[in-house]
Formats: sequence, C-alpha cells, structure tokens
Amino acid sequence: MALVALEHFTDPTCPWAFSAERQRWRLRWLYGDQLAWTDRMVVLHEDPAELEEKLPPDRHARALGRIQELFGMPIDATQRPRSAASAPACLAAVAARIHAPDRAEALLRALRVRIMGGELPDEDATIAGAAQDVGIDPGELQGWMASEEAIAALAADRAAARDPLPAARLLDHKLGGPAEERRYTCPSYIATSEGSGQTVAPGFQPIEAYEVLLANVAPGLERREDPSGVAEVLAWAPAPLATVEVAAVCGLDPDEAREQLTAAGAVERPAGPDAYWSR
Repeated sequence: MALVALEHFTDPTCPWAFSAERQRWRLRWLYGDQLAWTDRMVVLHEDPAELEEKLPPDRHARALGRIQELFGMPIDATQRPRSAASAPACLAAVAARIHAPDRAEALLRALRVRIMGGELPDEDATIAGAAQDVGIDPGELQGWMASEEAIAALAADRAAARDPLPAARLLDHKLGGPAEERRYTCPSYIATSEGSGQTVAPGFQPIEAYEVLLANVAPGLERREDPSGVAEVLAWAPAPLATVEVAAVCGLDPDEAREQLTAAGAVERPAGPDAYWSR
C-alpha cells in the first residue's frame, strides 16, 4: 500500500532529469509500492526559436557532453540538427498518463532514451517510435494527444511547475525561469503523506536528500535490503538500465557494476558512450 504520494516534476528532454533516474531507481528498489508516483511535465521549451536563441545546437551539444561526463548516463552529445521544443514529448507523456496509465512511465522512459540518444522531441517519428517501444499504437497516441483532456492536463502541469511551494522558493538556486515566473527544475519532488502535509525537494539532489525527504514525511516506511547482485536488479527492473543505474541500485562503483553485468551474461545494448543492460 502506498504511504507517500510523490509528484515528480520532469521533462523528457532534460539531461539532468535523465541523469537523476539512477536515484529514482534506487528509491523504487528501497521502497517499492509504498511510493505512488505521478510524473508531471515541466515543459521546458515550447518555442524552438526561443531555445535556439538561448541554447543553440552547438552549445546544447557541449552541455550534453559535460553532463554525460559528470554522471555517466548514455547521452549522445552529438550536435542536433536544430533546436526542438519539448512540449510535444511532454504532451505525449501526459496523454499516456490519462489514457494508458499502466504504460505511461514506460513511455516516458522510452521518450527519454530516444531523445538522449539524439532524436528530436518534437518529431512525430520520435513519439511514434517511443509508443511502439512500449506497445502503444502511435495513431492512438496521436488521438489522445489531440484530446482536450490531455491539452488541459499539460497546461495544469506547466502551471503547477511554475508555482513552487514556499519551501522550494527558499532554495531559489534550485529553481529556474525568469524572476517573474520561477519554476521547478528537473527533477523536483513533492512528497505527501496522510497527516504530514507536503515536503519538497527542488532540483537535482543526491539520493541521501530524497531519503531524508521520505523519512520526514513518512517515518513508518519500510526500507528494503540491498539487492543480492546485478542479476536480481535486471530481473526486477521493467526496462533495460544504464550501467550507472544498475550501480546505483546495487551500491556499486560503475566499473564494478559493468564487470558484474558482463560476468552475469547480461545483454548489452551500446548507447552513446555507454550502454543499457537487460537479462
């Protein structure tokens, strides 16, 4: 039974959010179905021209490369052919949340993997490919995206992301956007449990910060033991994991995780400068 509701403010185009997925996998392992997740879209970029002016493709590629080197996720830092809006990918994620909740998180993951692999988030082929990856008919997803319900839900997500809680505003360096419209950066968590109100962790945080957040909002959570090894993690995970994600769940160094994955006969799919692993 879920003891904590977690609102997860994110965007499928954000390399910081992608790099923080290892913390999220670790939380999922430790606390399982005691946590109820809702992925909400920040919508980082609605206008490609605005992004082009702020972060043109050459600077974007350099930023991707720095983040990849810092956190080790399989991010392809090749320069993209043009700037692209995140809104269409965000709308796809929200539409799945409404119409196919059992596959919404899988779709968000598939979008992240494709976008961080170099595909553009506002191209129909990217969204259709991610839909096919998780067993959603691309035409059906396009219909969901065109619905008034999905469009309104995305607008509500965007507005909520731009209305940070007072505690988050105290950590202004963890927020983004102009002075007149501060917003959550990706990822940001709002944790809620019965009788304890809301607690917030804005912006990218280490795993220890999230565990403190949960301990304060729900001290009755039961913490699972670490996995017995990489094979147990791959058997548990609903999607292929990057090397550093497996390492984070197991509490290993990434090099140790790679050695153990290879020794366990895990299937390696190279991506960017690293790889995803599955059974």
